[in-house]
Amino acid sequence: MENQNNVTEFVFMGLWGNRQLELLFLVLFLLCYLAVLMGNFIILLTITCSHLIEQPMYYFLCHLSLMDLCYTSTVVPRLIRDLGAARKNISYNNCMTQLFTAHMLGGVEIFILVSMALDRYVAIVKPLHYMVIMNRRRCNMLIFVAWGAGFWHSVSLLLVVLSLPFCGPNQIDHYVCDVKPLLKLVCKDIHVVNILVIANSGMVAVVIFLVLVASYIVILCNLRTHSSLGRRKALSTCSSHIMVVVLFFVPCIYIYVLPAGSENKDKEISVFYTVIAPMLNPLIYTLRNMEMKIAMGKVWSKMAPKLAVAERVLCDFLPQHSHLILHPCSTLYLASGFSLPI
Repeated sequence: MENQNNVTEFVFMGLWGNRQLELLFLVLFLLCYLAVLMGNFIILLTITCSHLIEQPMYYFLCHLSLMDLCYTSTVVPRLIRDLGAARKNISYNNCMTQLFTAHMLGGVEIFILVSMALDRYVAIVKPLHYMVIMNRRRCNMLIFVAWGAGFWHSVSLLLVVLSLPFCGPNQIDHYVCDVKPLLKLVCKDIHVVNILVIANSGMVAVVIFLVLVASYIVILCNLRTHSSLGRRKALSTCSSHIMVVVLFFVPCIYIYVLPAGSENKDKEISVFYTVIAPMLNPLIYTLRNMEMKIAMGKVWSKMAPKLAVAERVLCDFLPQHSHLILHPCSTLYLASGFSLPI
């Protein structure tokens, strides 16, 4: 069959197909997306505005939060729009752009998680050489390698998809342009393509996941030589990393190891790494991390006076009858102890 593409746009079938259920989840996903934005923005602000940016672990965490923000923003806004739309269509070019961007950012995030595991390994197994090994130059190099690996993974996948003929139908049984639902629409034998996709995405995810699990096992075994305080701190940090790794990798492995065409719950499970994991990551990394909590308090204490001044200026410009309207000036930064009269 000659490779020709007769499809100019695709139509998403969405998550459920039930209109009332989709409207309910529109609100739910909107709240989740706002939580992703707020949580990851707070981490970015806290780390970049404090001394934590000098520490390799938080330097990588800052980049991980940035990836979560960007990755979620390539998928969720369109998902929210489509949940409220009667026709969920996307052009061929926009579909390829979303495929490339999502896989590149996801690939970068995977290799940042590898860098974070390496950082914890050096910190616990070779503590005396930690600052020499994990210097800023090497951290920058690891981030550069993560971007390069993510770009290479995404480009190779995109080139495979661009070479495939789509002759119709054009309905994607998903809420995002991903390689597996697209392969179901290809009008030629995809046995070889399935192998390439599994090798590019599935096996890479499996190998990296096993490497990460092995590294954390080695780290936990080496904790026996540390003091009880050091063990508690290291266990708290490592347990957070392990939870994030499991949340991200297990759904990816399930989706990309199985060949396209197999009956599974890909679109439901993909919600875990497109929405749930980016939303939970800030909570996982901050709830048990006293250093982050202290830094957040210091950053807030620096910003609160400036915000209070800005709010006073805003209140001065409001009309005289504004006390009849509920507005932000009526409740002022109670957490920081500021209170301005209206």
